[in-house]
Amino acid sequence: MKKITEIVWELAQPVAEENGCELWDVEYVREAGQWYLRLYLDKEGGVDILDCEAVSRKVSDLLDEVDPIESSYMFEVSSAGCERQLKRPGDFARFMGSPVLVKTYRNRDGRKEFAGVLAGYEDGDVLLDMGGAEPERFAKADVAMVRLRVEF
Repeated sequence: MKKITEIVWELAQPVAEENGCELWDVEYVREAGQWYLRLYLDKEGGVDILDCEAVSRKVSDLLDEVDPIESSYMFEVSSAGCERQLKRPGDFARFMGSPVLVKTYRNRDGRKEFAGVLAGYEDGDVLLDMGGAEPERFAKADVAMVRLRVEF
C-alpha cells in the first residue's frame, strides 16, 4: 500500500509541471494535534504566490476527487525556500558545492550543528568541507537533517 505522500506526489507533480514548477517535497505531518499536508515547489527564478495559488487550487480539487486522506487536515502549498532541506540523492547531487548546515542527532565535538560546503554524498553519508585538510564524514545514521545555508 502506498504512503499518503507518494499518492499526493503522483497527483501533484503533473500539476506543478503544468504551472512551470518542480515539486520539491510532500510532507504529511502532525503538529500541535493537527495534521498538515504540505507541498513545496521550486522554480527557476523563484516561486511566487500566484504559482502556489494555481497549484493549490488544482491539487485541492484532485485531492477531493481521489480522497486519499480519511481524517481532516490543513493543506498548504509554498516555496521550498532558499534554505530548503536536502533529502533525496538527487537533491545532494544538484547542490554539490553549496553551503549547507548539517544537524546531527547526538553531540559531536560538543555540538549538533555543522556549517560547511557540501563535498560529497555516498550511500547516505554526507561529506562536509569545513575548511580542514579533508572533508568531515557524517554517517547517515547520525544525520538528523541537511539543509541549504544562505551566506551573507
